[in-house]
Amino acid sequence: MSTPSGVEEVIPEFADAFPFESFNRMQRAALPAVLDSDDNVVVSAPTASGKTALAELAICRTLRRGGTALFLAPLRALTNEKEDEWERFESLGYSVYVVTGERDLNPRRAERADILVMTPEKADSATRKHDSPRYSFVTDVDCCVIDEVHLLDSDERGAVLEVTVARLRRPVPLHAGVETYAHGDNAFADKYRRLYRALDLAEPHITDGGQALAFVASRQDTVRAAEKARDELTERDVDVGARGDYDFHTDAQELQNETLRQSVVDGVGFHHAGLSKADKDRVEEWFRAGKIQLLFSTSTLAWGVNLPARCVVIRDTKHHDPLEGEVDMSPLDILQMLGRAGRPGYDDAGYAHVVCDGSDADRYRRLLEDGKPIESRLAGGLDAHLNAEIALGVIDDLEDVMGWLETTFYYARAESAPDRYDAGDSLRERASSTLERLVDDGFVEQSGLEIEPTPLGRLASQYYLRLETAAAFHRLCERADELEESPVLRTVADAAEFDSVSARRDEREAFGAVLGGEGDDLEAGNRKVLAILRAGMDGTTPGELQSDAWVIRRNAVRMLAALRAFCERFAAPRDASLVRRVEARVEHGVSASAVGLTAVDGVGSGRASKLASEGLTTPADLRAAGVDGLVAAGLSEGVAERVLEQARTLPDVAVEWTDVPETVARGENAMAEVTVRNDGDGAPAGIRVTVNGVEMTAKTRYLGTTTLPVGVFGGDAETLTYEVEVTFPELPLPPVTDARTVDVE
Repeated sequence: MSTPSGVEEVIPEFADAFPFESFNRMQRAALPAVLDSDDNVVVSAPTASGKTALAELAICRTLRRGGTALFLAPLRALTNEKEDEWERFESLGYSVYVVTGERDLNPRRAERADILVMTPEKADSATRKHDSPRYSFVTDVDCCVIDEVHLLDSDERGAVLEVTVARLRRPVPLHAGVETYAHGDNAFADKYRRLYRALDLAEPHITDGGQALAFVASRQDTVRAAEKARDELTERDVDVGARGDYDFHTDAQELQNETLRQSVVDGVGFHHAGLSKADKDRVEEWFRAGKIQLLFSTSTLAWGVNLPARCVVIRDTKHHDPLEGEVDMSPLDILQMLGRAGRPGYDDAGYAHVVCDGSDADRYRRLLEDGKPIESRLAGGLDAHLNAEIALGVIDDLEDVMGWLETTFYYARAESAPDRYDAGDSLRERASSTLERLVDDGFVEQSGLEIEPTPLGRLASQYYLRLETAAAFHRLCERADELEESPVLRTVADAAEFDSVSARRDEREAFGAVLGGEGDDLEAGNRKVLAILRAGMDGTTPGELQSDAWVIRRNAVRMLAALRAFCERFAAPRDASLVRRVEARVEHGVSASAVGLTAVDGVGSGRASKLASEGLTTPADLRAAGVDGLVAAGLSEGVAERVLEQARTLPDVAVEWTDVPETVARGENAMAEVTVRNDGDGAPAGIRVTVNGVEMTAKTRYLGTTTLPVGVFGGDAETLTYEVEVTFPELPLPPVTDARTVDVE
């Protein structure tokens, strides 16, 4: 099979980084070596034949894998030239940073850069100082591209280039192993058994002057493990800490986290995303400097910060996911954490250990021995992703489906391992059957070979919904004459996105108390979601449900926003308005009476509840109260002024009836009008006029002033009650209603 020549075919995600559409003959010959091999590559070709593009391909390969590329240019002028040229990579979301002697180094920018550009002399200097916080970024390079490598023969500069390349290739051997622990009676006790096992593994290295990095499952675990480790190391009489270092002790007192402040002076620290930036920076600096000998962290440190240690121990191989319960850490996370073991230039070897249950030991040993093959997961969600491409307009006929599929990793893996991926079907058959299901389920319309998205398909893609969830939202909108709160909450709680939520026994007792019999036919995890939403709407979540409540509510708010959009398209503005109020209550935890106040910028759950307790429940109430009334309700004068200013920007609705008679004779009729005027800022609104509960007129307007006809017909009813209702689908405001009554004589 011939090598593809189009840039879009070879490396589609980086096609915009190349100023041409096809590779030339020389470049095509080198493609397999650059893109498919882990070997070192030397490209020798005439001037202007396209060698630079191959260097850029090597950089693209590194970026695709999440790595950092270093480009060594022979002259300082060429480094500046690359900075300008490679704005193409910046436009794709990657950062390029040039490190030269003529600029002040920004270590944070260098550490976060995806592409570093340096001269050999600067790289030589940086690698000599790689142990300092300013230059530690150079130890995290995954690929080195050398421009004009024949300069190795240069009398003046060859030696610099040679030693620099040799220094960059200085990995330390890694000794990795799997250690088991004896189970206790409960998970809490097991955490400490694993901690003691981790300390057993780290202690010899700490005693020998090295450092250890221990990965645990959660932010809270980093803190608890650090506290317990301090006590245990003291009992073991392990010499750690820097209490005699007065300057370090003084600096430690500036930490914002009190527990961390006490811990670091004993040589034990912790690092997680919840710490302030200043505290994280200090911990990283002190660990690099060796002042902290044992550091506990979550797995995010392995991906985001370059902090190697002689010894790395993974204490926890499982973590709690609010949507999935207890899950195994991914093999990629495990390998990334273990890869932090060993400090080039300091250690002769790195030591990495996985502490796990005996039943998992063989699995982790195989991972360490064989690595983790990377497989495509696209097949499991092919329908949703294909729908998204159709909704985006990337695909508009059957042939485009295959064209798109052929650009994916899934296609490449299926071609090389068909038995693993196709289960007997060809990719064309699989794509065709997937498209057929999308058509049958209403996400896509097909006419001959042409295909296009339906409104349902567009909304499913826009709001990143599972297709079964989008279908459920669509059914809810179509079958209800008027939505109510309970089915809205139930439909969201029963969404496929929450199917993996688990419920412990104590949680089941708690949500049973919240819900009574509501939703008792739901699976336990989905009923837990329903209970969290119900309780959270009033800010009264039971303690047993609070650990997962924040994540579940955030996901539910996103899905309620999607359901609101479905209502606007497939139901009515009043239905969308109801969903918007439910969304605001879930987000802010306020009562139904106070939810309208959350439409005012600067009014959250606390102020909304305070104002509602004083009888001020709508923006209209705030406008009527004025500054004095808001101050009397408990706001400071400055806050009251700002709240009132924001309340005045919201819709302010007035209703006027014209020519509505007090009576009408039976068998006669008359024409009247109702005018809805908005004296505040405009907003999309639904206006509905009913008589005795039967809809006469319904309009959707960007509300300024609107007049609608009202027919007064003397029929069999003794009284005619006309009501106008104004709802705001995009604001959590309660409906504005006004009515007139006509007697039939």
